[in-house]
Amino acid sequence: MHRSIPAPADWREANRDHWDERVPVHVASDFYDLDGFRAGRDVLRDFEIAEVGDVRDKSLLHLQCHIGLDTLSWARRGAARVVGLDFSVPAVATAGRLAAELGYGPERAAFVASDVYEAAAAVPEPSYDIVYTGVGALCWLPDIRRWAETAASLVAPGGFLYLAEFHPLTDALDSETGSRIVHDYFARDAQVYEYSGTYADEDANTHHNRSVQWQHPLGEVVSALAAAGLRIEFLNEHDVSLFRQFEALEQRDGYFRLPADRPRIPLMYSLRAAKA
Repeated sequence: MHRSIPAPADWREANRDHWDERVPVHVASDFYDLDGFRAGRDVLRDFEIAEVGDVRDKSLLHLQCHIGLDTLSWARRGAARVVGLDFSVPAVATAGRLAAELGYGPERAAFVASDVYEAAAAVPEPSYDIVYTGVGALCWLPDIRRWAETAASLVAPGGFLYLAEFHPLTDALDSETGSRIVHDYFARDAQVYEYSGTYADEDANTHHNRSVQWQHPLGEVVSALAAAGLRIEFLNEHDVSLFRQFEALEQRDGYFRLPADRPRIPLMYSLRAAKA
């Protein structure tokens, strides 16, 4: 259940409590499969690997990293140094312990607890070759222009920002079929959700069930990055999702897709934006 209202004053605290409580649920879940990850499972999506390219000998900053699996996957792929940032202290602590288990010292993989808008003051280096942000991050931020300015300020000259996200069109569609427009694509009010459990365990017994999210149309994201001084190198749309956003989606080839007899729509997008 969700409703659209002006952003409540405690939106940041509500979201932090929401995520803090879900960290141990995610750690124990089959969805994240930490044992499989420790054994070498790569959690990065194939299009991300192809579009980011070779990360060997490069520094990478992961904004809104949660428990650090994507961050550490880039380290496994040869990044010289990775830094993950998240506003959840339990998430950052979990990521740090996992890095140590995998044999990465703080000089190779570091994790920082901070609000993403304060990232420039919180991370250990002034800039990084790659600033990366993974799926499901932007919806937690009310001000996309401020996010873009912060992220762009952390890209080293000659480096780039890479973003992979759920396509904002999916926020406007009905949850059953994904074929009917039922929500305002250009909505600017906060979306306040009340639900227990989590995408990693829908039956989990949770108490901090209120969360506050925002929609960000594609044009808004691209324009914010351009205004922050980055040059858009590409914007790709993908007809796959990472979870069953609509009941009609089917799981095939490791992704969720619309049935083969349905017209396709973009379910995710990715972009890369460079600093001269």
